[in-house]
Amino acid sequence: MLTAAISFILTAGGVAIAGQRAWRRRFLSATRWFAVALLPAGLYLTGLFPLASTIGREFADWAARLVFDPRVWTGIVLLGVSAALLVTTRWVGRRGAVEASPERPAAAGPAPERPAVAQAPKAPKAPGRQAAGKRDDGLGDFADIEEILRKRGI
Repeated sequence: MLTAAISFILTAGGVAIAGQRAWRRRFLSATRWFAVALLPAGLYLTGLFPLASTIGREFADWAARLVFDPRVWTGIVLLGVSAALLVTTRWVGRRGAVEASPERPAAAGPAPERPAVAQAPKAPKAPGRQAAGKRDDGLGDFADIEEILRKRGI
């Protein structure tokens, strides 16, 4: 009964503030106040206040056991060790320090380097005829594109 009275008093107070805001032509603020004012009555009518009370009591009991019960501290330590082991194995696995077991063969390794596009045969160049700063890697056609990308920082 007390919960109902408090809920509807809070709702009435919120509606009064919303009415005051609307009277001052602050309709957006009035709508927000009205929406918040409806919450206590809605929570009471749906029966969520007893649920919240039960959750609050259980949380308080858990917090009291957390402080005074050594079993809870043991559980917290076990959770911490578990988290540390998971993080450590993930970190070690990413660094590549874990080697393949003898039963399982290792991966084939990186793929050999191959040109992305088949290249046409080139005419042999005379020694010393290559321009300074140019590479002879078969990508001469893309030198201007590479230069544009380099200028743009890509």
